[in-house]
Amino acid sequence: MKSTLDDVVRAGAVIGKGFDIKQFIASLVEQLFDITGSHLVCFYSHDDNKSRLLYRRGRYSVPDLFSAGEEPFQFILESGESVVLTERKKSPFLRLLLHDSMNSGVAVSVGTAKKIYGFVVLNSQIGLFFTRSRLQAIEAVTKLAGEYFHNSMMHYQLKEYTRKIEILERYQQSIFSSMTTLLLAVDGAGNLKYFNRSAGARFLLTENDIGKNIRTIFNKKFGKGMINVITSSVDTGNEVTGAEGIYRSGDNEIDFSLNTSPLYTSKRKRDGLTLLFTDQSRERELEKEVEKVKEERRVIKDIFSRYLSDRVVAKLVENPDLVHLGGDKKEATIFFADIRGYTSFSEGKDPEYIINILNEYFSVAVELIIDHSGYIDKFIGDSIMAAWGVPLKTEEDDAQLAVSCALEIQKMVKSSKRSFFKNEASGLKIGIGIHTGMLVAGNLGSAQRVDYTVIGDTVNIAARLEGIAGPDEIIITGSTRSLLPKTFKVEERPPVQVKGKKEPINIFNVIKKVG
Repeated sequence: MKSTLDDVVRAGAVIGKGFDIKQFIASLVEQLFDITGSHLVCFYSHDDNKSRLLYRRGRYSVPDLFSAGEEPFQFILESGESVVLTERKKSPFLRLLLHDSMNSGVAVSVGTAKKIYGFVVLNSQIGLFFTRSRLQAIEAVTKLAGEYFHNSMMHYQLKEYTRKIEILERYQQSIFSSMTTLLLAVDGAGNLKYFNRSAGARFLLTENDIGKNIRTIFNKKFGKGMINVITSSVDTGNEVTGAEGIYRSGDNEIDFSLNTSPLYTSKRKRDGLTLLFTDQSRERELEKEVEKVKEERRVIKDIFSRYLSDRVVAKLVENPDLVHLGGDKKEATIFFADIRGYTSFSEGKDPEYIINILNEYFSVAVELIIDHSGYIDKFIGDSIMAAWGVPLKTEEDDAQLAVSCALEIQKMVKSSKRSFFKNEASGLKIGIGIHTGMLVAGNLGSAQRVDYTVIGDTVNIAARLEGIAGPDEIIITGSTRSLLPKTFKVEERPPVQVKGKKEPINIFNVIKKVG
């Protein structure tokens, strides 16, 4: 090899351009490949666990990793010397030859006396290729490269620290800006250094106020007592807690409390003061808003908790906007269930006995309705009115749930194991009417009493069907029938005339559900 000082200087100049570490490693490998005439040059990183291939020049496949403690890198770390293998023979450094076709090699560290950043491995297919002159050239270039690498790493770390500081500053700025409390910072002389967004908006501050003394900024806007409290805290560094005052500027008035805290440098030298104003007027407004939300949720819970499942009530309480308490037009399925034979049965009976009979039946029927996601609207004598689709749409089809519930109630009435309609009441039956359509749902009542209910033609039609239904029957309209899958078996009945409707409506009796 014809190696000169010029080769080393030229290589150093190329390698030392810029601070990009990846580019630096690539330049180092390429220069050594050109200067030495090697067949293979690789750069491996160094850390405590492994050495990883970062760059290769040469068309031969090489190992991607060397484990911690493997030769020849461990020897270099312990001795500080380069490793040279002049020919392929049995040796503890045989792994220095990275490919089976290589017959001689060199491994040199890249770094400083205090820090090793990686290793350069050069291989040749020619035995005795790495002469003293070649090794001297390699070591000269890698020594220069070590200093360059150190500078590059320092530059990279500085960029990383700067980036992290910028992120922290942006994060801090974001926190300060989003604070609802009013934050100011002043220097040791009481001159304004910083204010957050809330303070700027409430105290009418601009960037032109930075550097102005706190006395000048708030002259005649704070009372003298508050100005004295602030300046005393600036002068002494003593903290202030809960000092109350009023800020006045034109129509802008703030009832506030103030906490101050001294600022210090890294050497614990006093460097100003933070002033944290709590807008008590705004806090009271927020408290009122919170109370309003609590009251809305309490009203919703009071209205619905007796007539809906706990799951639905919890959803309404968490999402009050789902219920428009003023009144909403929506599609729903209305259900009326009436006791057949009740009038004749109740004649001459003790009222307390009749109430017990009704309550035993209502307890079972109401539980079934709630289990099927229905809403108990009201009890009308011996009749139950329920609705599906109000106040919330269910995940399943409302009409299917309503009809399924009706079938369950009729099944329960027919069961010999029922817990109601016993003894004298054993002959009582249920007739059910169901219709699906548009209606208005919302709060009706006065300031003293409010009930959530439903009104409209849909309700009237369902009530009319309940009157038509015979014992053990479930009469539905065509609109409800159209929403049921084929698993519901129905029989068509003659159309009926309903008050307020010009044309008769088609009705069906639900027989059963299969599958």
